[in-house]
Amino acid sequence: MFTTLISLGELAALPETERVVLDCRFQLNDPDHGHHAYNKGHIPGAHYLNLDYNLSGVKTGRNGRHPLPEGQRLAADLGACGVTPGKQVVVYDDAGGMFAARAWWLLRWLGHEAVAVLDGGLPAWLANGGALTRDVPRRHTQRYGSRPALAQAVKVDAVVANLREPAFVLVDARSPERFRGEGETLDPVGGHIPGALNRFFMRNLDENGRFKDKNRLKQEWIALLGARDDWSEVVHQCGSGVTACVNLLAMEHAGLAGSRLYPGSWSEWCSDPARPVER
Repeated sequence: MFTTLISLGELAALPETERVVLDCRFQLNDPDHGHHAYNKGHIPGAHYLNLDYNLSGVKTGRNGRHPLPEGQRLAADLGACGVTPGKQVVVYDDAGGMFAARAWWLLRWLGHEAVAVLDGGLPAWLANGGALTRDVPRRHTQRYGSRPALAQAVKVDAVVANLREPAFVLVDARSPERFRGEGETLDPVGGHIPGALNRFFMRNLDENGRFKDKNRLKQEWIALLGARDDWSEVVHQCGSGVTACVNLLAMEHAGLAGSRLYPGSWSEWCSDPARPVER
């Protein structure tokens, strides 16, 4: 069973009847890009899940750009892709894992342990001579039966309370420029949540776009956060709860298990002008 990352070779060794592959390609400035790209060619057997339509819920203007989906709806979408409790799920994208990691986290949120991100994603698949197909696999009629959650979310009220009485450390996955409030284009306000640390999600990858060795990741994360007995004291956030999942995945892969996600992230935080901003 693969629970964090899976290599090309490990994916190839899995019998098709024992795995479900999910294509999660997306572009923030073109929400339909991923579906168009999927139709042009995808890993054989892969189903497509869209960040806006499948991996996010209804936006209210106050709950962030990519709020969590309603659990039963997500379970129906996963069931239609053939996900059952015993199946190994493999998720991929073409953007350093930023969208695949969101799907990985959501499956864990529904209690699915056997889910892993394809290390290197579609670029690695193509570079290794992997074939693409336009064939769309059949849909299924079952609903995924969720189990006790393996991933925990933190709500905005807890983040507000944490400013008064610190109980956890926030790690912001956005670029250093956006963290400082420079060149913000996605959200109406620039800056970060007071007291947050910054770890750009791309720092988890090497020059080939694959995740760094787990020992190196462990050293880097401990250098940022210090050694801890309880990694649930670490809460990840970003702009909208997407790239933060890459940081969370990197920590899990490095053996630093149990950190949590603030899904609303900066886009939810800055929607209320009463909440403080640091630059």
